[in-house]
Amino acid sequence: MSNSDTFTILLSGHLDISGRLKKAVAGSRFIAADGGMRHAEGLGIIPELWVGDFDSTDEGLLKRWPDIEQKSFPPEKNETDGALAAGEAIIRGAGKIIMAGALAGERTDHGLMNMLFAVNMAENGCEMMLTTGVEEAYPLLAGETVIDIPPGALFSILGFSDLHGLSIENAGYPLDGFEAPFGLPRTVSNIAGHTDEPVRITLKSGRGIIIVRPYDFSGV
Repeated sequence: MSNSDTFTILLSGHLDISGRLKKAVAGSRFIAADGGMRHAEGLGIIPELWVGDFDSTDEGLLKRWPDIEQKSFPPEKNETDGALAAGEAIIRGAGKIIMAGALAGERTDHGLMNMLFAVNMAENGCEMMLTTGVEEAYPLLAGETVIDIPPGALFSILGFSDLHGLSIENAGYPLDGFEAPFGLPRTVSNIAGHTDEPVRITLKSGRGIIIVRPYDFSGV
């Protein structure tokens, strides 16, 4: 078992096995949440734990992975399978959690809840990243957030509250100390600057999410 404090949670949403995804999860430890186990073969990994109520896991998947430690929960539970898996990761020493398959799928409520959950986890000291392999999300809190994406790639900032003192450096549309009221769409569809420097986002107060599309250059 790896001694890494980075854990990747496999969720049942859509997942593209991209180069960025492989690089992000390399060397991490893995926990599967319910039907997210189906992504293990594509990644070529064996999770150390499989959790959930198993309502989205078919018999074939269970038969292919009979030796993985399982932790079952009743369907009438108070947390999502992803939150349960993240809790197990924290128990096992996680300092960073990557939620793979967290942003796309049939359930809009689950995708949005994963983003809110990630912000909550970040506020409690755990570094978080959500990914589909081609789209990524990072919590935005007071302080500085550095995002390493290709020049010209699209990114958006969605405020979950008023955003006070928002500054964006190395971007096509920079900001300096901007006041963004809750619901203002001005911070959608920015692009990374045309240098090798990462995008730097600083915030005085507030909370939100940064959505990154590292393979999307339609804004150029």
